[in-house]
Amino acid sequence: MKLLITGGAGFIGSAVVRLAIARGHSVVNLDALTYAACLDNVASVASNPDYAFEQADIRDRAALDRIFAAHRPGAVMHLAAESHVDRSIDGPADFIATNITGTFNMLEAARAYWTATDKPATFRFHHISTDEVFGSLPADKAVKFTETTPYDPRSPYSASKAGSDHLVRAWHETYGLPVVLTNCSNNYGPYHFPEKLVPVIILNALAGKALPIYGDGSNVRDWLYVEDHADALLLVLEKGVLGRSYNIGGENERSNLQLVRTLCAILDDLRPKASGSYADQITFVTDRPGHDARYAIDPSRIRDELGWRPSVTVEQGLRLTVQWYLDHAAWWQPLQARAGVGQRLGTKA
Repeated sequence: MKLLITGGAGFIGSAVVRLAIARGHSVVNLDALTYAACLDNVASVASNPDYAFEQADIRDRAALDRIFAAHRPGAVMHLAAESHVDRSIDGPADFIATNITGTFNMLEAARAYWTATDKPATFRFHHISTDEVFGSLPADKAVKFTETTPYDPRSPYSASKAGSDHLVRAWHETYGLPVVLTNCSNNYGPYHFPEKLVPVIILNALAGKALPIYGDGSNVRDWLYVEDHADALLLVLEKGVLGRSYNIGGENERSNLQLVRTLCAILDDLRPKASGSYADQITFVTDRPGHDARYAIDPSRIRDELGWRPSVTVEQGLRLTVQWYLDHAAWWQPLQARAGVGQRLGTKA
């Protein structure tokens, strides 16, 4: 199958690109190459005859129409998005323009192409979203997000993703566009742009800097290894029921403080300091505005309907991730010079 993957030079998108090529799909990678994108993420497949790259912005409808006509994809995997909550607090306009208007353009371009090609039954539009659209959970571990949890976004980022989810469902119900949706928990793994929690902790630890934790570190997330996520996304694309959404989680709830302590212990083992532990560098900082207390996914639907489960625990995945960063300084060092990286963002509220 030929896949049009938006945001394929980003963190999750590049994992999908690499896995799709490995599984024999043809891939057209559409990416605007904004600050968090990096073509080195897909360097391993760049010379593959089944891979093509198109630099374009999903806000540019004419460019989308051209790309659909030129490549004639059998399916769309829409991952392109602004995704950093702190940046959304400081500059929400980009999130509205990309995540809502950009998704609208993708839906309209896909619908026009699908209609012009006589509405093939095999066509799919897979919209990839986040569990943050559901808001914040109580501490009770019996309560988790399901596909029927009401939307309750709390940040400009999650609100913009919620809006895009609603558009996708509306285009399915109104126009019959064949769609599937997924909402994932927090991803981590190789090629994670160094402004998110896991790479920040790893790289600050190696540099001898403070390891910043918002508030008291009690905020809980369900951690999902990015390569497991890519596997789940391709499975939903191929076997998911049209019009349905699937929650994808790692079944690995950890507080931010637990996660950071685990990373420090792994670093102590793989690259020990001359004295002491990396955990000595932990520093608590002023909390993020509107910081959701807990996210947790109930993955029963994808497990029961499609047979998917994560392949690693968070401890296994974090060890793989730390080792990858230790081995790939040539990848992350240039990215640290990009705008906003290494600075405290999300304070303008």
